[in-house]
Amino acid sequence: MDDTGNDERVVIWIERKAGAVWAVGRAVNPHLRNDSAPRRDDYIFEGYELEDALDCANAALEDDLTVSERDGKPERLRPFTRDELLKPLEAWFFGRTA
Repeated sequence: MDDTGNDERVVIWIERKAGAVWAVGRAVNPHLRNDSAPRRDDYIFEGYELEDALDCANAALEDDLTVSERDGKPERLRPFTRDELLKPLEAWFFGRTA
C-alpha cells in the first residue's frame, strides 16, 4: 500500500543482461507506465555473480513482504531459486526446451 492507503503492485525480477551481467529490478506499479521497458533506476543490482543477484532479489522480496504484513496484507511468495533461473537459460543456450 502507498502512503495514502491505495494498493500498489511491486514487481521484482532477475534478468541476464549482455556481458554476462545479472541484474535485479524492482518497480512499483509498472502496469501504470506508458512504456513497459524497465527504467535505469528500477535496477537495484547489477553484477557477475548469480548468488549475489539471488541474495539481492530475495532481500528485496523479504523487505516488501514485511511491509505488506505490517499493512495487514500478508502474502505468501516463494524466494527466487538458482534452478528456476538456470533451467531456462541453459535450455536457451543449449537449444533444448525447458
